[in-house]
Amino acid sequence: MKVEPSPLPPIEFDHVYLISRIIGQAGNWKSALDQILSQVRKVFIFDNVAVYLLDTTRRTLDVGYAKAAGRGHSREADVAWGENLSSQVMLKRSTILQEPPDDPAMDRLERPFILGVPLIANQQILGTIIFIRFGSPPFTPTQTQFAEYLGQQIALLIAVQQRETELSTVESLRQTLRIQGDFISTLSHEIRNPLGFIKGYTTTLLRTDKQWDADTQQEFLKIIDQETDRLQELIENLLDSARLETGLIVMNFQPVRVEAVLNDIITRSRLHHPGLEILLQINPPVPPIIADARRLTQVIENLLNNIEKYAEGSPAIITVHHQDSQVFIDVADKGPGIPEKYLELIFERFFRNPEREKQVYGSGLGLFICRQIIHAHHGSINVESTPGEGTTFTIALPINQPQNGMMMG
Repeated sequence: MKVEPSPLPPIEFDHVYLISRIIGQAGNWKSALDQILSQVRKVFIFDNVAVYLLDTTRRTLDVGYAKAAGRGHSREADVAWGENLSSQVMLKRSTILQEPPDDPAMDRLERPFILGVPLIANQQILGTIIFIRFGSPPFTPTQTQFAEYLGQQIALLIAVQQRETELSTVESLRQTLRIQGDFISTLSHEIRNPLGFIKGYTTTLLRTDKQWDADTQQEFLKIIDQETDRLQELIENLLDSARLETGLIVMNFQPVRVEAVLNDIITRSRLHHPGLEILLQINPPVPPIIADARRLTQVIENLLNNIEKYAEGSPAIITVHHQDSQVFIDVADKGPGIPEKYLELIFERFFRNPEREKQVYGSGLGLFICRQIIHAHHGSINVESTPGEGTTFTIALPINQPQNGMMMG
């Protein structure tokens, strides 16, 4: 005698309300579908469920969600997932129910009932959702309607999240365009200034209707030389900032004695900046670190140049100590300090203190490059400042670089 399967509990209004509530509170459609399926499986049995989403660029269906929850779970890689039916549902834009042959002798995993429902929102087909039962019972008309309702809700949630992603992408592009526009505007301004000086004084020297004495010629040539250096520095900083930001710059990590690097910097500074007094204090013992000595030198020299420009007459005080697995380098001055409202901005590219920018030349790239270099060392650089008392930059560097983060030159 044929044994009829036990009837499933009826699908009631409570289940529809539950789905609506989960959809309304969902963070994303996948977590919502997880919650819904776990709640309704007592009245809507499935063994496998899969969501296929349309890739509008390649015009292909890709698996966006798959779950094996019942019979066949232990062999989920071998059982049906409804790929072929999914394509048919997409073409017809309508629900399709595919039933197996009525052959009890067949393995139930070879007799799937497959229900395919299109995911349509705002008349646009987004993909399909496929429900599979192995063996029995077959899907009833009520259960098919329930699957269609579920498909409508999931489609709306997917559409909303896709729209949010698109809006986020558009806003990101707008922000990128704004940054690029600001970059080009600032770059044009920064390049035009030294070029204007170079062109102006060169043209003046080349005038045939005017004779210049040797001192005046020397003064003009000195200005041309200074502006050429300024332009070269700007170009080098631009190249460095671009390479560092894109990760294309190569760090030559080697064992480095911080004391030796600082002594070399102080020796060169006495030649090029004789008016800057540098006080060095090292709290021994400071172990060698794994770093790029040239790039570390670039950071310290930039901080010293800033002291000479923005804290004129103040000594530069460098203090070094180590704690646990890090070495700390403080570079401090006793200058006018930085207003608190600018402290969070000074490491941004092209930022310059608007209260000082007309008094002191600078491209606004130096501290941005310093931060990028220190970050490439898996370290940090921070600033503290008290107006009227001075500014302190603190660099923290790991003694050993992470092996998976090292770039050897």
